Amino acid sequence: MSDWELSRTYGSRAGEVRWERLGDPAAPPVVLCHGTPFSSYVWRRIARELARDHQVYVWDMPGYGVSAQFEGQDVSLGAQGRVFAELLAHWGLAAPAVVAHDFGGAVALRAHLLHGAVYRRLALVDPVALAPWGSAFFRLVGEHHGVFEQLPPHLHRALVREYISSASSPGLDPAVLDRLVQPWQGAEGQPAFYRQIAQAGQRYTDEIQGRYGSIELPVAVFWGEDDAWIPVAKAHELAAAVPGAELVLIPGAGHLVQEDAPGRLGTGLARFLRRGGAGLPLTAYRRRDLVGRGAGLPGSAA
Repeated sequence: MSDWELSRTYGSRAGEVRWERLGDPAAPPVVLCHGTPFSSYVWRRIARELARDHQVYVWDMPGYGVSAQFEGQDVSLGAQGRVFAELLAHWGLAAPAVVAHDFGGAVALRAHLLHGAVYRRLALVDPVALAPWGSAFFRLVGEHHGVFEQLPPHLHRALVREYISSASSPGLDPAVLDRLVQPWQGAEGQPAFYRQIAQAGQRYTDEIQGRYGSIELPVAVFWGEDDAWIPVAKAHELAAAVPGAELVLIPGAGHLVQEDAPGRLGTGLARFLRRGGAGLPLTAYRRRDLVGRGAGLPGSAA
């Protein structure tokens, strides 16, 4: 589990960001954005596979994973969108491809639509992008985050484990679940978990939702058909809102498609990034199993 490390740092306005680069520096760049309450760790299999043909950048958003966590930190979607635009400039990437999951989808969309970030193409994986969003649990914690921060550590850990587990349809490997829960433990991690929920708000996507029709780059929308966090109806709605967007539904996968169907998602992303299209019509993913769910990807590790 210690084989996924982010060795590089960037001092953003929202705190230190940890990041890493994989693959040939001369290859076309692609940036992977994680969601909440996750980290770049969820991209480990996809990143290694894409690094065969791309220069792959991964990062933990401020407040997440191994990046900085501290009291008073701004970890809102507004801050994350600005930080992502800063990072692209720091990396010297003029027009990379971007793949963004969940909360990271809103981050990538805000950086593009509000902060001038230019992408070669954009893949959105079960993104937070359309109103309404936020589960009953999310709203409850947001309204009472100060109370939840005071939970005894063992109860907090159980809550976080149950919450993260619900993002997978077939269920997460226990070791993977431990790795996803770990950043939210301890004196810094526990308040950080509730801080990021308290600062989330639909207004950040309301500000950009009306602009999706102005997006002119190639876009693909990937979605786990069994997503219990964001209903699959939102996949169709988002694909219809972005001109020319492709829609790829992945059966047997929940919200954490990277864990539930890494082979199918990785194959679809590789084709989209390589040829400008996902390479298979929507129904093809129902007709054949491109890579068995349990097989993972070559060179991957849990």
